[in-house]
Amino acid sequence: MKKRILQILKIIIGLYILLCGLLYFFQEKLIFFPQKLDKNYQFQFGQKFEEINIKASDGKLLNGLLFKAESSKGLIFYLHGNAGDLSSWGDVAKAYTDLNYDVFIIDYRSYGKSEGQTNGQNQMFEDNQTAYDELKKKYSEDKIIVLGYSIGTGLASKLASTNNPKLLILQAPYYNLTDMMKQKFSIIPTFILKYKFATNEYLKTCKMPVVIFHGNQDEVIYYGSSLKLKEEFKKQDTLIMLNGQGHNGMTDNEEYRTELKKILTK
Repeated sequence: MKKRILQILKIIIGLYILLCGLLYFFQEKLIFFPQKLDKNYQFQFGQKFEEINIKASDGKLLNGLLFKAESSKGLIFYLHGNAGDLSSWGDVAKAYTDLNYDVFIIDYRSYGKSEGQTNGQNQMFEDNQTAYDELKKKYSEDKIIVLGYSIGTGLASKLASTNNPKLLILQAPYYNLTDMMKQKFSIIPTFILKYKFATNEYLKTCKMPVVIFHGNQDEVIYYGSSLKLKEEFKKQDTLIMLNGQGHNGMTDNEEYRTELKKILTK
């Protein structure tokens, strides 16, 4: 009987180790859900925009869209969520161009027309910095606002922490991905996670004000993530809770737009 139990335990442990191994090597498939676009795809939006290709350090081209406001006060550098591509993410731009801000949105590697594959968080940080440096050629940094949504919040926080934009806006941020993993997959050891996206650590070195928007009915990234971040706020930082808001559709939320207008018209 004891021998039988030991055999069962060995099988369970073996399967657990196998599962952890698979999660380590294929975690990109669980974190990122890119939608590819043909190189000849023609974007169509009801406002003025420019398609920009930015060369990464390894020569891969990163595809982005720059939407133009009628009378620009600056730039929103927008880092989007973990699914889709620019053909759908471009729809968020109007909320900001209506408030007289140009909007730049980049597709990460393997998304849309962007080339290459994502293979680590440092690569993503470097790609975003390359794109940011390119936009700084067009806009003074004191007129740039970095904005991240969902998975993009960690990326936006990292970018802001190593630069000097005017403001950092986070929509539905996580405390860090290690914390998210503990919340959703507590039986999996966190050391296998290659993408830490430690928002809480990056915010510590952000010199600019930080504004967080988070729905208290968010079913993907729990609202408590923002409450944890709030505990580490600087005096000028703000958390705005959107009552009844889930994870998706925040840009169309009327309360979000009202508060955003107050922030961007200061």
